[in-house]
Amino acid sequence: MPDVAPPPRNAYERYLPWRRWFEIGFWLAVIVANAVGNSITVLMDVRRAGLDTQAWEPAVWETSSALLWMAIIPCVAWFTRRVPFQWHGVPRYLALHVGFSVAMCVLHVVGMVALRMLAYRAMGSSYDFGAWPLGLLYEYLKDIRDYAGIVVTIEAYRFALRRLQGEATLLAAPDEGPPLEPVERPERFLVRKLGRDFLVAANDIEWLQAAGNYVNLRVRGHDYPLRSTIAGIEARLDGGRFARVHRSYIVNLDRVASIEPLDSGDARIHLHDGTALPCSRTYRQALRERTGD
Repeated sequence: MPDVAPPPRNAYERYLPWRRWFEIGFWLAVIVANAVGNSITVLMDVRRAGLDTQAWEPAVWETSSALLWMAIIPCVAWFTRRVPFQWHGVPRYLALHVGFSVAMCVLHVVGMVALRMLAYRAMGSSYDFGAWPLGLLYEYLKDIRDYAGIVVTIEAYRFALRRLQGEATLLAAPDEGPPLEPVERPERFLVRKLGRDFLVAANDIEWLQAAGNYVNLRVRGHDYPLRSTIAGIEARLDGGRFARVHRSYIVNLDRVASIEPLDSGDARIHLHDGTALPCSRTYRQALRERTGD
């Protein structure tokens, strides 16, 4: 039997193997370029002002700040997943981000001051940050702009990825007349991808995985994020066809090939396509009773 060529991969699938390297490389490039540029301009400013500042000092200031931003950016990325932007909750969204930005600013300032003190000591000198209340306020007024820029960049990047990948939504009730199918237990989901809309049958979903404030629907090898909690979407799926197997996973029972018990008391679910999903002991017995495995 001749080999069958795999279907051509789309832009999103071709990008996935490089995604982690691109994300790390992007932020490293931005931080390093910003640190180098700031070091040069600050040195020019102190020379123009006639200040008694050594040439290495601006480099220490900017490098210490850059190192802390490298540690802070993953924290901001995590927080934006926990607190995604929603138009109906803008005041709460802004309040949470202001609070988190204050915490990040304190971390930034304390960390960079510690690094500067170490660097100055190594150079046989000493570093004085000055009055902390005034210094923290000054740094926060700078940091909040950088923080906002990071959040906007992260959200724009994720939006672009969702456009490439496709994003699922629940079918809404029509403006007039009764719905053609149950809205509370949908038979199909709407997927928007690259400006086009597709209908995906609920029975075609192989499994679902919680991902922050989204649930990824796995359909024919593709993931489509749906803005929902795992419990919220579980209540709207056909309980005779779908089963919760883990706090983060729901599986289509028609796709289950076998259940492999583990020594820990948990289990591993093997699907017909070779995918393996975790099954916690909380759901294991109920799953065995339903599948007869």
